[in-house]
Amino acid sequence: MKKLFCTIIFSLLGLPGTAFASELLVEAENFDDKGGWVVDQQFMDQMGSPYLLAHGLGRPVADASTSIRFPAKGKYHVFVRTYNWTSPWYQGKGPGKFEVIVDGKRLFSPLGCDGQDWEWQYAGDVRIRNVDAEVRLHDLTGFDGRCDAVFFTTDSHCLLPAGNEELNVFRKRMRTVSPDARDAGTYDFVVVGGGIAGICAAVSAARLGCKVALVNDRPVLGGNNSSEIRVHMGGQINVGPYEKLGNLQKEFCPINGGNAQPAEVYEDEKKLDWIRKEDNVTLFLNYRAVEVETKDGRILSVTAQHVEMGEQIRLSAPVFSDCTGDGILGLLSGADWTMGRESKEEFGEELAEDVSDKLTMGASVQWYSMPTNAPDVFPEFNYGMTFNEQNAEHVLMGEWTWETGMNRNQISEFEIIRDYGMLAVYSNWSYLKNHAEDKDSYANRQLSWMAYVAGKRESTRLLGDYVLTQKDLDNDVYHDDASFTTTWSIDLHEPDPSNEKYFPNNAFKAITHHHLIYHSAVPYRCLYSRNISNLFMAGRNISVTHVALGTVRVMRTTGMMGEVVGMAASLCRRYKATPREIYQSYLLELKSLMLKGVGKDMENTQTYNIGGSLGPWPKE
Repeated sequence: MKKLFCTIIFSLLGLPGTAFASELLVEAENFDDKGGWVVDQQFMDQMGSPYLLAHGLGRPVADASTSIRFPAKGKYHVFVRTYNWTSPWYQGKGPGKFEVIVDGKRLFSPLGCDGQDWEWQYAGDVRIRNVDAEVRLHDLTGFDGRCDAVFFTTDSHCLLPAGNEELNVFRKRMRTVSPDARDAGTYDFVVVGGGIAGICAAVSAARLGCKVALVNDRPVLGGNNSSEIRVHMGGQINVGPYEKLGNLQKEFCPINGGNAQPAEVYEDEKKLDWIRKEDNVTLFLNYRAVEVETKDGRILSVTAQHVEMGEQIRLSAPVFSDCTGDGILGLLSGADWTMGRESKEEFGEELAEDVSDKLTMGASVQWYSMPTNAPDVFPEFNYGMTFNEQNAEHVLMGEWTWETGMNRNQISEFEIIRDYGMLAVYSNWSYLKNHAEDKDSYANRQLSWMAYVAGKRESTRLLGDYVLTQKDLDNDVYHDDASFTTTWSIDLHEPDPSNEKYFPNNAFKAITHHHLIYHSAVPYRCLYSRNISNLFMAGRNISVTHVALGTVRVMRTTGMMGEVVGMAASLCRRYKATPREIYQSYLLELKSLMLKGVGKDMENTQTYNIGGSLGPWPKE
């Protein structure tokens, strides 16, 4: 079994002789055995690290455990970095309670239920008589207790860093892996983000001769269409001027559709197997992009960190694609970007706001319940949201409409957005099970699944040489560089008034109005950065307005974006050109590739249509 070795810090105290303080930092995501805890990396850019989450839906999860080696025997003081996640809405003790056990000794308990922010909580001391020991995290509630790290020190007056900057310095000093990124190779094309857009971009380029690296910060592929989030594939493929676009998706897409369905519906293994069979694609699962090296407006390399082990790798290439959704690669490289809603005046869009603002579409925390053979007990859960017969949602599941965070920043505030979504689900379900007038109808049901990786719709949009607007869509504007075709209606979400009246400025449900459009072929110029010369983008972070995002953001459409980007990347390789130069000098060759396609012609043309379009629908 692997060991986590400590860093020993020597402190000269200014006394006769030398005194030594021994210290050991154990990052929770490094634990050998995660038990029932899950690794949550969604917020590591803000807090500096992933953490372990006890996502048990009200049922305590199995212990996480790891073997460690202390630098010396002795008495160690123990600190645990954790967070009382309901504190933004409730001032009392929170529900995320857990214990730390060191070589069988339970330390101060419970942890994770006090405080207002991520903080170090003192857990007591332990006498270490054997330098080889075991640490366990013991969940007490199943209500999303979270542990970032456990710190041991022989210094009884130890002061631990609180701010993110100081904490990052502390982590680097205490890391047990090399602080230097390992060179993981030079490629023709590096794709960051393993959602539908990213996997299509990687395979499209690979089949056209590129050596491709695909980086994804989760253990599964598919993004919102994975078993972690469970959103169906919306939009149409095989339409518009390039009817071969979309054929790739027939090779890996799930046969069945629907939101918030059982895990097997989303066929994670099918996607993984499909990628692994591509000889020219090297897959880096569980790696998150954390740093970008640039020179003269050009990306030289990307550094990615393993979300469990902390190892960093460096990937180099002449061209890159940001398929992260949040535009992380663009943000790290200094690409021009925008976020929020434009005003009517800016682009002349009928559906735009009178005055621009920072609001976005929200993120969904989907869930469902399942029948049981006997009554199932769900604990009382009342941590800042009060439900009654008027405001409760008398439902057995929640899909996309359970949407939060429209009035918050979908990157810097995403943890509180996700947590509020979970708070709403738990609070509502507790009311239905324990207090509703029709609670007997819920007695033989169990809360069986709830996403902890929230499904985002909108955050950063990277700006290209062209910004797609509502006018392009309403008027079916012709573009010489027309590429993939968008078919979904303009589908912009807003808080549900019937929910918002009970939860002002904190609605947890959304509605939408579908604005019908023509089937519109989107300019290739929306798929590369206007100021980072070798950066493509595909997914919900492409160069469009907030209004236009309402149509292009669905996954069958983003998959076709990826195909086009992969084709253009192959031309960049052939001609040693930039993405912009493909438009300026090699557009006819890109059109030829789009006509041919890179996917296999298959009979599976299953599509899912919600909303609508003014253009003709292809046969299903």
